[in-house]
Amino acid sequence: MGRGTPVVTVAVRVLRAAVLPLALIGLTALAGVVLGRVYAGGLLTWLVVGAAAGSVLVSVAARRLPSWLVAPVSVAVMAGWTLWSLRLAAARAEVPGGLLEVTADAARNGIPRLLTAMIPVEPTPDTVLVPVVAAWLAGLTGAEVALRTGRVLLGYLPAAGLYAAALYVVGPNAEPAVGSTLVFVAVAALGLATPTGAAPGGGDPTAELTPQVRAAVRLRLATSAALGVALVVGLVALLGPVVAEQVDGRPVDPRRYVEPPQVQTLDENPLIRISGWALHPEQKLLDVSTERPDPPSETDPAAETARSVRIRLAVLSDYDGVTWRVGATYRNAGRILPAATAARDSTLQTVRQQISVAELSGRLLPAVATPREVSGARVAYDPASGTLIRPEGLTPGLRYTVTSAEERPDSNLLATANVPAGDEVARVLRVADGVPDPMRRLATQLAEENGAPYARASAIEQFLAEHYRVVADAPSGHAYPNLGFFLFGPRNGGGQEGTSEQFAAAFAVLGRLSGLPTRVVVGFRTSGQGPVLAGDAYAWPEVLFDGLGWVAFDPLPRPNDEPRPVEEDFRPTPEDPPPSEAPAPTTEPSAAPEPATAADAPPASDGLSTPVLVAGGSGGLLLVVGALLLTLVAMRRSLTRSRLVRGDPGQRIAGAWREVTDALRLAGRPVGDDLAATEVARHALQTLADARLNRIGGGTVGGPTGGTAAADASSPAVDELAALLNQAGFAPGAATPDQATRAAEVATAYVATLRSARPWWRRLLWSVHPTPLRRARRSPR
Repeated sequence: MGRGTPVVTVAVRVLRAAVLPLALIGLTALAGVVLGRVYAGGLLTWLVVGAAAGSVLVSVAARRLPSWLVAPVSVAVMAGWTLWSLRLAAARAEVPGGLLEVTADAARNGIPRLLTAMIPVEPTPDTVLVPVVAAWLAGLTGAEVALRTGRVLLGYLPAAGLYAAALYVVGPNAEPAVGSTLVFVAVAALGLATPTGAAPGGGDPTAELTPQVRAAVRLRLATSAALGVALVVGLVALLGPVVAEQVDGRPVDPRRYVEPPQVQTLDENPLIRISGWALHPEQKLLDVSTERPDPPSETDPAAETARSVRIRLAVLSDYDGVTWRVGATYRNAGRILPAATAARDSTLQTVRQQISVAELSGRLLPAVATPREVSGARVAYDPASGTLIRPEGLTPGLRYTVTSAEERPDSNLLATANVPAGDEVARVLRVADGVPDPMRRLATQLAEENGAPYARASAIEQFLAEHYRVVADAPSGHAYPNLGFFLFGPRNGGGQEGTSEQFAAAFAVLGRLSGLPTRVVVGFRTSGQGPVLAGDAYAWPEVLFDGLGWVAFDPLPRPNDEPRPVEEDFRPTPEDPPPSEAPAPTTEPSAAPEPATAADAPPASDGLSTPVLVAGGSGGLLLVVGALLLTLVAMRRSLTRSRLVRGDPGQRIAGAWREVTDALRLAGRPVGDDLAATEVARHALQTLADARLNRIGGGTVGGPTGGTAAADASSPAVDELAALLNQAGFAPGAATPDQATRAAEVATAYVATLRSARPWWRRLLWSVHPTPLRRARRSPR
C-alpha cells in the first residue's frame, strides 16, 4: 500500500496538469468546428483541430526551454503543418501547380477568397491557410500565457477571440452555434475549476502551518471561492437574457463588405458580340466533348432537341431600354457548386462535358445549364442565373470538365401553366421608360388574342418567326430605337431583318409588355461534339413559368421560309396621318340641279313595282337576320353546354370559370389575364353589386362601400368557384364530378343574376353577342 500511494499521487498530478492543456486544445479546436459548418466536408475542421493540438503540445513539450526560444520552435513546426495542410487540400481539390506556387497564391489571396467564396466553401489551399495559421497562433499564445505564467483567464482570450472570429465569418450562412458555444463554456469552466499545481510531495500546502493560520487560510480561500461563484452566477443572471435574445437575431454577413469577382466590360453585355461572331462564322471558339449517362429515347418526341446541346455563356436579366446586362453576383466556388432547387414539374438529366478554349475571350465560362461540378479551372458562380466566370480570364488551351443537371420541363403542362408575379420576379418583369407606341400596341394585340401565358409567348415567337428575316450583316444594337426599326422599319431600307440579337431582345421586351417574366440568354447551339464555331453563337429568350422554371423559345424563322409582310397582321398607326387626296370642299355652295322634265325621264319598267321590291327585300333581310340571331343563340347555348357538361371535372370547372369571365366581358367589366382567380372573384362580386345599385338607383353607381354592401348572401359564390379553379390548376386530376357540378351551378347562377341586373335591351343582346364564340375559337384547347 505504501508503494502504491506515490504512483497514484503522480498519476493524479499528471491528470491535473493535463486538464488545462486539453482545455486549451478544445477551445481552439471549437473554432474549427464552428467554421467547418460552411465548408464542404470535414477536412477544414480536422486541419484546425490538428493545428490546435500541435501548437499546445509544442508549448507543453518546450516548457523547460527559455520563453524566447519557444515561439521560433513553434513557428517552425507550424510551417511544416501548414505546408502539409496546403498540399493535402490541393490534392483533394485537384488544384494544379507545385507546392510553392500554390502556397504563394494562397498567401496572396487567402483572406479575400475566403470572404467571397460560395457556400459551401470547398477546402482549397487559399480557403484553409488563414484558419490553420490563426488556430496555431491562438493555441501558441494561449498555452504560453496560461501554462508559463499561470494566468488561465488571460490565456483563454486568444481562443475566445478565434471562436468569435469564426462566428463572425460564418455569419447568417449557418444555424446558430448554440451547442458548440455551450461546450466552449463548459470546457473553459473545467479548465478553471481543476487545480494545476500541488504542494511538494503531493500533500496539503497548508500542512506545515499552525492550526490557527491554517484555519484562517482555508477560510479566506473558501470565502474567495464563494465570492467568485456568486459573481459568476450574478453575471450569468444579468447577461444571460441579453445573450439569449441575440440567438434568434440575424448576424451580419462580412461578405457584403468584400467585393466579389466581377465580369469585364466585354462580358457585361455579351449580346453585342453576336453580330461580330456572325460576320466571322468560321472562327473556332471552343472544342467540346459531351457525354450523357442517360441519353434520350429515340421514340421521345423531344429526342432530336435533346440530342442538340445549348451551351450557355451568359444570362441577361436587366434591361434599361438601351442595353441588356448580366447583372450577376459571382462568388468564388470550388469544384462542387451549390445545388439549386429544381422546378416542380421538370426532370433533370445529367450532362458531362469536356471543354477546351480556343479563341473565346473574356471571363464568362461556357457550360450547359445548370452546372453542378467543375474541375480543371478555378471558377466563380452566380446561383441566380447558374452561370460561371473564370476570374483570371479565359486563355487559349484552357481545358476543364463540367457536370451539369439539365432541366427539361414537362411540355404537356405548358399550355395551362401560369407565370409568377410579385417582388421576387420584378426584376425580369421591369420595362424601362420610353417604349415606342407601335411596340406597345403590338404587344397588346398579341396579348388580347391569346389569353394564357404560354399562348402569348407562342404568339410572340410565331409572329417574329413569320415576319422577319435573319441576316448575318445586320448592325448590332438592341435599344428601343434599334428594336423599333427592326420591327417596323421599311423592308427595302434594312428594317424587319437582324441577327438573333434583335430576335431575342424583341421577344423579351414584347413578353414583358405582355406580362411575361423574360430574360435573354447568350450561348452556342451545337451537336455537342467537336469544334464550336462563331457561327454557332446565338441568343435566345426564356420565359419563367410556375412549376416549370425557365423555358426557352426560338423566335428565329425556319430555313428557306419567306417572311410575310408585317402589315398583313399589324399596321402601326402613323404619328402624322397622310394628307387626303380628295379635293378640299369649296366654301361656296354649288348650284342646285335643274329638275328633269317628263321627256327626259327614263321609260317606266315593265317589271315589278317598287313597293313589291321593297317589301320583298325587307322580308328577306328580316329572315336572314332572324336566322343569324337564332344561329348565334344556338351556338352560344352549345358552347355553354360543352363547357359545363363535357370533359373531365377539371375541364368542366375551367369551362364554368370561362362562363363567368365571358359574362364580365359582356357586362363591360372585363378582367386582365394578370389577375389571380381570387382577384377575379372579388371583381365579379363588385361588378354584380354595382349592376344592382345601377338598376335600383336609376343609373347612379355606388362607391366601393355601397357595392360591397350590395354583395349580400344572395350573391352567387364566385369565390367558391375560384377556389375550385385553383384546386384544379394546382392539383390536376384531383377534382371530383360533384365539384364540377357545383362549379356549373355557381357559374349559371352568377351569369343569370348578372344578366337580370342589366337593362332590358342589354338582356336581349346578351344571348346573341358573338364575343364568347370568338374568344373560345382563339383560346387554346
